[in-house]
Amino acid sequence: MHTVWKGAISFGLVHVPVKMHSATEDKDLSFRSLHKECGMPINYMKTCRHCNKEVSPDEIVKGFEYEKDKFVIVKEEELDAIKPESAKTIQILDFVDLSEIDPIYFQKAYYLSPDMTGAGAYSLLLEAIQQTSKIGIAKITIRSKSSLAAVRVVGNCLCLETMFFPDEIRAISQVPNIPAQTTINEKELDMAKMLVEQLSEPFDPAKYTDDYRIALTELIQHKIAGQSVDVVSAPTAEGRTNVIDLMAALQASLDATKSAIPPNAPPTKKKRTTKAKGNVS
Repeated sequence: MHTVWKGAISFGLVHVPVKMHSATEDKDLSFRSLHKECGMPINYMKTCRHCNKEVSPDEIVKGFEYEKDKFVIVKEEELDAIKPESAKTIQILDFVDLSEIDPIYFQKAYYLSPDMTGAGAYSLLLEAIQQTSKIGIAKITIRSKSSLAAVRVVGNCLCLETMFFPDEIRAISQVPNIPAQTTINEKELDMAKMLVEQLSEPFDPAKYTDDYRIALTELIQHKIAGQSVDVVSAPTAEGRTNVIDLMAALQASLDATKSAIPPNAPPTKKKRTTKAKGNVS
């Protein structure tokens, strides 16, 4: 399993070296944009609209737009200077009950594995969290993004879930058309509650599937199996090079032909034709 982050969990005076791995994977089927005429994938280049040219990575800097079309440039060394301590440490700040956290705060889950000689401290933290039924609230920085995080136990593994900071959660008051007061018919409410009870059962994640992804996969496989007209191959790099080389050779031949004719020589059709044939072959 690929390591996406390496550091340590810190709580009190305990230091637990860990590696972090993505606990989830995105199985959405992604599409490439192709040139309809030949089936070649389309490239997306970084260009400057003002200079009207492609920009190389070493010409790009980070800028924050503080007003429309006005930016302040922030250098990489300036960003490194203010990186928090959580860049290499999962610093546990508090231990709380999981039931106290609304699911709206959770973002993405990661598995934590012990690194090198950290197995003993890892097992100690895992057992302490499991027996107290608590989870740790921590801070972590991943790819320059600082996040809150919840450290908890899943099976026999420590799991970290990144969380939104409170000011990143939009206020419910911003949601339009929510009624200020509700009037509920008691009989309708009783029937709704009865329906909820009838549909209630233990959570079994295995029963839920992505029907759209399954149908899309079947559609693609059907096209491939039947070699539909929609199955195309991009031109090979060798084929494209040959076309470019041929065009260059023809242009060079024409240029050579023109330079071989004296400036004042009469435009003899026969002489030009013979010369051109000799160069192309």
